Amino acid sequence: MTEEIGKVKLDYSKYPGEDLYCDGAVEDEILEIVRSRSAVEYAGIIEEKKSWPILYHLSPLRENIVDWLPMGPEDKVLEVGSGCGAITGALARKAGSVTCVDLSKKRSLINAHRHSECENVTIHVGNFQDVEPELPRDYSYICLIGVFEYGISYIGGEKPFEDFLTLLHSHLAEGGRIVIAIENKYGMKYFAGCKEDHLGTYFSGIENYTEGGSVRTFSRQGLEKIFAACGSAKFQFYYPYPDYKFMTTLYSDRRLPGKGELANNLRNFDRDRMLLFDEKNAFDGVLEDGLFPVFSNSYLAVLGDRLDVDYVKYSNDRAPEYRIRTSICRKGVSGLCVRKEPLGQAAAEHVRGMAVAYERLTKRYTGGRIKVNRCKLKELGESVCAEFEFVRGRTLAELLDDCLERDDKESFQRLFREYVERVGHNSEAAVADFDLVFSNILVDGDRWTLIDYEWTFGKPIDTKELAFRAVYCYLLEDERRNKMDLSWILEELGINEAEAEDFREQEREFQKFVTGKRLAMAELRDLIGYRVMTPQKWIDRYQDSELINRVQVYEDRGEGFCEEKSYFVQEAYQGENRIELALEVSGDVQKLRIDPAFGCCAVKIQELTFNEERVPLKKRRVLTCNGKLVKPAERRGKAYCPSIVFPTEDPNLTISLSELTVKPENKLYMRMEIIRLSEEMARDMAGAGKHGK
Repeated sequence: MTEEIGKVKLDYSKYPGEDLYCDGAVEDEILEIVRSRSAVEYAGIIEEKKSWPILYHLSPLRENIVDWLPMGPEDKVLEVGSGCGAITGALARKAGSVTCVDLSKKRSLINAHRHSECENVTIHVGNFQDVEPELPRDYSYICLIGVFEYGISYIGGEKPFEDFLTLLHSHLAEGGRIVIAIENKYGMKYFAGCKEDHLGTYFSGIENYTEGGSVRTFSRQGLEKIFAACGSAKFQFYYPYPDYKFMTTLYSDRRLPGKGELANNLRNFDRDRMLLFDEKNAFDGVLEDGLFPVFSNSYLAVLGDRLDVDYVKYSNDRAPEYRIRTSICRKGVSGLCVRKEPLGQAAAEHVRGMAVAYERLTKRYTGGRIKVNRCKLKELGESVCAEFEFVRGRTLAELLDDCLERDDKESFQRLFREYVERVGHNSEAAVADFDLVFSNILVDGDRWTLIDYEWTFGKPIDTKELAFRAVYCYLLEDERRNKMDLSWILEELGINEAEAEDFREQEREFQKFVTGKRLAMAELRDLIGYRVMTPQKWIDRYQDSELINRVQVYEDRGEGFCEEKSYFVQEAYQGENRIELALEVSGDVQKLRIDPAFGCCAVKIQELTFNEERVPLKKRRVLTCNGKLVKPAERRGKAYCPSIVFPTEDPNLTISLSELTVKPENKLYMRMEIIRLSEEMARDMAGAGKHGK
């Protein structure tokens, strides 16, 4: 009834004998990967496979959602719904023991193989309701990461979510906490066009799951009602961004995002999505109105005593020696501090270097007008922590944004010149912070503080190079900043275009240096290949076609063609590229003009009959046009069906009825294929480009 894989113990005593859910062959593929490859190889495998399930189950970023929790060797953790072990490793590294419960044997095997060196992990394979009675009641933490929404399946009954929580509470030690990560049914991404994560349908949560199903996500208020029904009086909400699956930043009610921070929103990797609006701009609006907790894509709810962490940012999409976690933490009764910690031993030296940078930059800027935020190093056994003062103020980037929004060019230029003057102090010194971007400088009145200087190098760097990089990064963060006068910046710094391109290339190389040449998450999304569809383009195209794809008919009764007496043929377009006309023509009509579109195009006449007889198009004067007629190759048994290229926005072809047998009442039938062309292409095809040579 048990099995050991390395140091991990699997308990099958409650296993029903078969896996009741499975992702198919990809689970066998993942099992083979974790059996035969080491964790350091996963990043390369993810890039190679270009597969959503492999990214989802093996990405180290999955651990971010629990890595920040203050666990120690004295803590016992219960992980319900551990799956393939995406977060089990992070829990095992921090806590004294980790008990996992999962219904799938195959996923539990994957978990065991990838963490086979963890002697503090036990995995129970089976339904939670069957395993639960044998679990102890002294857990410090119970984690439900992407699990609570399945309460109907786990528990059933009339109040499955309340019953689920009540049951879990009975397994907590005194002072223990329950940690729930779950999507927000009203998350901004769902309004913007992402499909509901579990059902794969549009707007299911927003429409309150009217089509049923066994999964439910909740609004913050909905979760609070469940907590209250279970007697959970103490809880706090965190807001994982972009969502809890691949969280890079964790906000809280005590530290909400600032305007412009939520710019990385194309983060769904599992299926196509629509893009109904710009989520960054929408987030900026809800932030101004204090509504971010309503529209956060995900929630992380911690039930129990309040934690002293207000904010966490992960920089673990870098090379191992530069991966760090930045936190804003409560210190004492009312104080705050900022901590930077290595994510692994490889990055410890990078963190230690921050204290050295502080000393050297402080010396450089002595007598200048920029203050370097104080750094204090704390050794933590084999690890280390760099602790900084919490500085209040607004970022220089925000102040510059204000100038752009007001179209206050003079104030923008004044701030930029002041930036160059302040950061350029003592520029000959053999130390420079390469990352002197505007968001790393906090302004409070006349006090300018450099708050982040982890990329400090022991050599002088030209001030104009540092300033150009700051501008370059500033522009990349928000396209609305493109209204900034870049030519003035270049002139002010004395940089020509060749130098600017050299600096841009240098920045690209720096990013490769930082990331270790691993792909960013946005690049992985492109590799996996799901589409981002923009309905506005479809609407514009439809409206455009409504105006352009119209067929207008003129009749000449001996007085020429007259605009006032012309008419449009309803439903002439039988699809985007096909026109079909059936016209009734009076016997006094001498010529018939047909305008197939209101734009440059190419037309292939496939069929033209008059009173059910084929119109002899090869006959002179029967067909004339204002385009380039392209005669088809002669084919035995094939009717003469010419093509015409129209390099004009007013294409027309004229049929002379006097060359045909006309009756008092006549019927003309015409079928054409039509292709829209750009003006330049139409002119080239029509040979118009040859004139004047």
